[in-house]
Amino acid sequence: MIDLENKLKSAVIEGRPQISRPWKKIIILIEGVYSMEGSIIRLPEVIQLKKKYKAYVYLDEAHSIGAIGNSGRGVVDHFGLDPKDVDVMMGTFTKSFGAAGGYIAGNKKLIHYLRLNSHASVYSSSMPPAVTQQIISSMLIIMGKDGTTEGQKRINQLKWNTQYFRRKLKESGFIIYGNDDSPVVPLLIFLPSKVAAMNRTCLEKGLGIVVVGFPATPIIESRARLCLSAAHTKEMLDKALNIINECGDMFRIKYSKKKC
Repeated sequence: MIDLENKLKSAVIEGRPQISRPWKKIIILIEGVYSMEGSIIRLPEVIQLKKKYKAYVYLDEAHSIGAIGNSGRGVVDHFGLDPKDVDVMMGTFTKSFGAAGGYIAGNKKLIHYLRLNSHASVYSSSMPPAVTQQIISSMLIIMGKDGTTEGQKRINQLKWNTQYFRRKLKESGFIIYGNDDSPVVPLLIFLPSKVAAMNRTCLEKGLGIVVVGFPATPIIESRARLCLSAAHTKEMLDKALNIINECGDMFRIKYSKKKC
């Protein structure tokens, strides 16, 4: 947040390069849950800086909508903030909603402008009715408007799965990035030479994992990115933990001395 404020100060004071005139708009672009770090944005502080410097906030909720917050409404719900303090919200329907496509939310004037001027909107095909219905049905379940408590049960289950899985990995000695409530769990492998070996060995033992290295991450911060679901049972998580533990011992990637 200190770095963000310094950048905002510089943008306000120095203005546009070469001509030094003030910027017409300064936009802060952030993610709800950072997909490679598993970190939840410190949104209250971002909004505070936005108001202080009269900037705008563009929030990407691809990994947070339907996944965090007491009612699954994303990072704004997680912190109990007013959605109107975020100028533009963007997200995908491919994760929590199990469909395709995405959305942009904002005030009426902004959405009207995008509908008229966005090439992606004007020249793309319409969303298939079946996909649209899948999104609507998922939203009704998450919001509890389908007449059941299934949505709330899944939100609570995902939160439990996330905290349990992260805690067990840390207790085993792995270095894990991100917040305790983040369903994106980056497990640090560090050495590029161990990335493919970890991936193949886990697969041989019955667990498919996604490993990520340079240039998606810094060259010395290769990792496995594990994403949790409400559909995972405790038995599934324990099986995954056992396999990861075996591979962690085999490749000596349990770097943490802190058992928490």
